[in-house]
Amino acid sequence: MAEIIKMPRMSDTMTEGNIVSWLKKEGDKIESGDTLAEVETDKATMELDSFTDGVLLHIAVKEGSVPIDAVIAVIGKAGEDWKAALAAAQGNGNNGQQAAAPVVETAASAPAAAPASASPASEAEDKRVKASPLARSIAKDAGIDIAQVAGSGDHGRIVKKDVEAALESQKSAPAAARPETPAPAPTVYPGSGQYEEVAVSQMRKTIARRLSESKFTAPHFYLTIEINMDKAIAMRTQVNEISPVKISFNDFVIRAVAASLRQHPAVNSSWLGDKIRFNKDINIGVAVAVEDGLVVPVIRQADVKTLSQINTEVKAFAAKAKERKIQPQEMQGNTFTISNLGMFGIEEFTAIINPPDACIMAVGAIVEKPIVKDGQIVVGNMMRVTLSSDHRVVDGATGAQFLQTFKSILEDPIRLLI
Repeated sequence: MAEIIKMPRMSDTMTEGNIVSWLKKEGDKIESGDTLAEVETDKATMELDSFTDGVLLHIAVKEGSVPIDAVIAVIGKAGEDWKAALAAAQGNGNNGQQAAAPVVETAASAPAAAPASASPASEAEDKRVKASPLARSIAKDAGIDIAQVAGSGDHGRIVKKDVEAALESQKSAPAAARPETPAPAPTVYPGSGQYEEVAVSQMRKTIARRLSESKFTAPHFYLTIEINMDKAIAMRTQVNEISPVKISFNDFVIRAVAASLRQHPAVNSSWLGDKIRFNKDINIGVAVAVEDGLVVPVIRQADVKTLSQINTEVKAFAAKAKERKIQPQEMQGNTFTISNLGMFGIEEFTAIINPPDACIMAVGAIVEKPIVKDGQIVVGNMMRVTLSSDHRVVDGATGAQFLQTFKSILEDPIRLLI
């Protein structure tokens, strides 16, 4: 009997997946472990692998959003009647989901009406081009027509290196051979009524849903404290003279937060409705900005890791996130989250709690300003952080004591080595 392939749950919060592209076509021979398609989840674009051998008999959904457990393909023996397999699966008690699968394809396979213009057809043609999401993104940013790029991947699939090669070729082409620069777009004056609408990605949908739930369910309160970073700056200079990697201030913040959470376990907790969970492990989520929003990879057991270990993990996660290669399990298990906008010059802000955490820390930039020290006005390197707390779990005094500990560690960072 043919194998019915359904949309799997690829993350703990996933309710539907968006099929970006199929890497195999109907009639292709499939071996266990082969990648069938690229699927955008609420957290990342991932590869959907086959767990069975055979032939790809039927693709039920060419592209677009698909609910969890809905049929997306059928794999079986060459020449096998996939419709019979679907009917048999329905008879075995699958609530009719399999029977509905061919209907999903109807809109794509039905004869199309004559197009009103060439634009929709060209857009559809572009979507049919086999290319990875990263390759499409690079091509779009560089103004390259993805359909004109030769693919070196499986079945002519266009990957990152193909777009980069095309871009390099375009740069090195003689000026005379390059296409003429298009005329500038006409000036649009206020009140023209022009606008652009973009479909919401799975990631953005989930960010909107989860943060709305957090903001309007958890009673947030905010505590801000200012920290003198003079000693941390001096220590960072010394550490980087011997460290195998270049330690950042964000690494200091992560390590100091982890040490502070060890002393204040009430902050390292989660609200579960009828009970509060006090987490024994200290797993720090670090917000990383990506094209469609942000992801939060987790530094596990951050309290027992060195600054260089933390730095290496954060850099690796950031690179994977930007290439859409980060895995759901790498973004699970957080007990506290840090959001740092200091590198953008933001001095102070508040952040929305990242469930299931009880707290999130917003970290601002280090700013030189006049301060009073030993009765004298001197220049100090000051950094502001704001703790957002769930008042159902963390009281004001608890949050304040945590921030005092955090401040004392960064103002005397030698304590991180003890």
